[in-house]
Amino acid sequence: MSEAKDNLALVKETYRRWNDEKGTAFDFWMNLLDEDVDFRSLGAGAVGLEFTEDRRNKDSVRAYFEGLAADWEMLHYTPKDYISEGDRVVMLGACGWRHRHSGKEIETPKADFFRFRDGKVVEFYEFFDTAAAMAATK
Repeated sequence: MSEAKDNLALVKETYRRWNDEKGTAFDFWMNLLDEDVDFRSLGAGAVGLEFTEDRRNKDSVRAYFEGLAADWEMLHYTPKDYISEGDRVVMLGACGWRHRHSGKEIETPKADFFRFRDGKVVEFYEFFDTAAAMAATK
């Protein structure tokens, strides 16, 4: 199997588990990451989404997932399309979350961009409706 197909298979399995476990476990995400991963979010640490601040290594990414799990309950995570070429994989889909403190729910389109090196993610960038997410925190 080619490296691109291997990377795509890893991403697909990660999202399958992420949805099945409803965001309650994330060790498989951590296993996917390189020690020096550049992990970024469109949320960029905004008020109410502080967990989305830029992360520059695997250890700090754990704080992203812990903050997400503390504040949000996953309703679903639904990948729709994957694009894979060379060391890049893109997932396009949608997800739904409930804010644990406000009780408000959001449904948002989702796009995640991965870059791999030697079977590990070295760059990750996520895009979602940050305005809806911030509004749901209030």
